[in-house]
Amino acid sequence: MIKFGPAQEKDLSVIMEIENSGFSNDEAATKDSMLGRIKTISDTFIVAYDEQRQPLGYVVGSASHERYISDELFEKTVPNLQAAKYQTILSLVVAPDKRGSGLAGQLLEQLAVVARKQRRQLITLTCLKRLIPFYEKHSYQVDDISDSQHAGEIWYNMTRIL
Repeated sequence: MIKFGPAQEKDLSVIMEIENSGFSNDEAATKDSMLGRIKTISDTFIVAYDEQRQPLGYVVGSASHERYISDELFEKTVPNLQAAKYQTILSLVVAPDKRGSGLAGQLLEQLAVVARKQRRQLITLTCLKRLIPFYEKHSYQVDDISDSQHAGEIWYNMTRIL
């Protein structure tokens, strides 16, 4: 049975393995950046755990006053702002052997529950073109091409109204 809970520092090495399995070296968060996220925004850093409490995947992002994600959010973690209207997603990754199981969708829903409780108006993310159909299946819409230059890729702004 899968359980969901906040990320913990003791899970950092497994979280980094999962992060590096889902993103290129240029796209992936650094260990220091991920540790900063665990310490700073644990209420919006949701991990899926198996029965032995091993991380299987996670979703993480900070609350923001900005509708779209800027590149600086990937590098510098700021505390969640109570009055912020928007919940970001900086990373959504599932371990390779759990992909296709529906776990990523469950993580998106877990974050949506938290965001609603925190009175956010929408969830915002950037993704590569190949991932657009996945997010559309989960009620996200493409708004436009992002200004992001992260990892030299073309990113798309997607949002989900809560």
